[in-house]
Amino acid sequence: MAQKGVQLDRETISCSICLDLLKDPVTIPCGHSYCMKCIKSFWDEEDERKIPSCPQCRQTFTPRPVLVKNTMLAALVEELKKTGLQAAPADHCYAGPEDVACDFCSGRKLKALKSCLVCLISYCERHLQPHYEVAQLKKHKLVEPSTKLQENICSRHDEVMKMFCRTDQQCICYLCSVDEHKGHDTVSAAAERTERQRELEVSRQDIQQRIQDRQKDVKVLQQEVEAINRSADKAVEDSQKIFRKLIRLMEKRSSEVKRKVRSQQEAEVSRVKELQEKLEQEITELKRKDAELKQLSHTEDHNQFLHNYPSLSPLSGPTDSSSIHIRPLRYFEDVTAAVSAVRDKLQDVLSDKWTNVSLTVTEVDVLLSPPEPKTRAEFLKYSHEITLDPNTANTKLLLSEGNRKATYMSERQSYSDHPDRFTYWFQVLCRESLTGRCYWEVEWRGDGVCVAVAYKNISRAGKSNECEFGFNDKSWALDYDNNSYNFWYNNVETPVSGPQSSRVGVYLDHSAGILSFYSVSETMTLLHRVQTTFTQPLYAGLLLWYSYGDSAEFCKFQQSEVI
Repeated sequence: MAQKGVQLDRETISCSICLDLLKDPVTIPCGHSYCMKCIKSFWDEEDERKIPSCPQCRQTFTPRPVLVKNTMLAALVEELKKTGLQAAPADHCYAGPEDVACDFCSGRKLKALKSCLVCLISYCERHLQPHYEVAQLKKHKLVEPSTKLQENICSRHDEVMKMFCRTDQQCICYLCSVDEHKGHDTVSAAAERTERQRELEVSRQDIQQRIQDRQKDVKVLQQEVEAINRSADKAVEDSQKIFRKLIRLMEKRSSEVKRKVRSQQEAEVSRVKELQEKLEQEITELKRKDAELKQLSHTEDHNQFLHNYPSLSPLSGPTDSSSIHIRPLRYFEDVTAAVSAVRDKLQDVLSDKWTNVSLTVTEVDVLLSPPEPKTRAEFLKYSHEITLDPNTANTKLLLSEGNRKATYMSERQSYSDHPDRFTYWFQVLCRESLTGRCYWEVEWRGDGVCVAVAYKNISRAGKSNECEFGFNDKSWALDYDNNSYNFWYNNVETPVSGPQSSRVGVYLDHSAGILSFYSVSETMTLLHRVQTTFTQPLYAGLLLWYSYGDSAEFCKFQQSEVI
């Protein structure tokens, strides 16, 4: 209350012209006070024909009053300045175009502090005081300043609308409730507000809960960002180390080839030079002997010739000519050919495996996978061409249709030995590794077919469970036998119910760990779904065991179906 009193004093000693505290205050005959400079300027600016007047009450003075400084008022202003009051209400205290103005203020209006829903008037701090001090006014409902107070007045009856019609969902006054809204479900506006407030609080609680949930999601996503960055940095670092090791290995092998070639080069050149020296020595000796013979042959004295002939030194044995068989001019070209063969094999391996590396990188998917497809058209967006690997096929399986079809035969096929071949179970795996989201279909003929996926490192040799699809932790299999479905994993059987069909669709979302089997007919019917974590790329597989002639084929989709 003390502060409100100080506010009143400050307004009293302010100049109504400059709106600042009085400077050199003067009091004119009507009793109003102004800054000496302000009132002089005001009177000077008036037309000379006009009589000087008070800017506030408009009282006129003849002649123009002599202005004398009001010493008492000046002393009061100085005293108030010492207490910290510097000026009249600052501009930000006055109402602007966007503010609610005090309805009681005259002249330049101050900002309203509160609006009264009973008086339907907005008050500044000064004019609001009676509502804090007068007992009857204390009962009035004060709200934040509002420019829409008149909306609380009924336009028909000019009464405050204190009721609410639930039938018409609008605010009404008391007269409305007994007039055009008679018989309607009406309550007081306060009661309706209480009801709506409860609903609002429920909505707020829901919103706040959702905010908390979203904040948790944001935190999780931030953690995922950090995890992605860490994982990506580590993947880059580790892959760089691996490639550097590969490069060092290649450089080491290159150095070894170079060293061996140079060593062999040196040895062969040394052998050739050694033989070359022997031959050159033999040539020198033969030339010397030829010179002796030539000299003797030119001796004219027969007796002398016959006398010297026995003294000629005999010829040494010739160098072994068998060591001078020159091979065709290839020398180390075979080394180049061998290195080229290694290069070609490396290129083949990189070409074959690089697709898996690229797919693994591009199919990293942190966010939730999109919903599983529902229609066959949606599944076909993820369709994959599947071809069987002859090196994995049991010798009782005949592959045909471009290695997409396997048929159980009575006689063994003439496959070459290969470590990837299944030796006991009549199984075969595909060539393509499967990651990301994939879909394929298998159509069969017969009554003993198993559609499976497996890791590449599943065992191949022998008849143990480690080799058979569905009987270990490296393969998942859906079999069709005696007109019924069963799912197998790690030697655990799960009966599966569903419509009979000769075609099964398989949907794989590798990163999400989803493997689903569908019966394919006019509609897609889910037979069985697996939710797990796949740690390696998967390979599609087939198992046939019931009777000769049974077959299963990976379907080839038409381009029009895939689009």
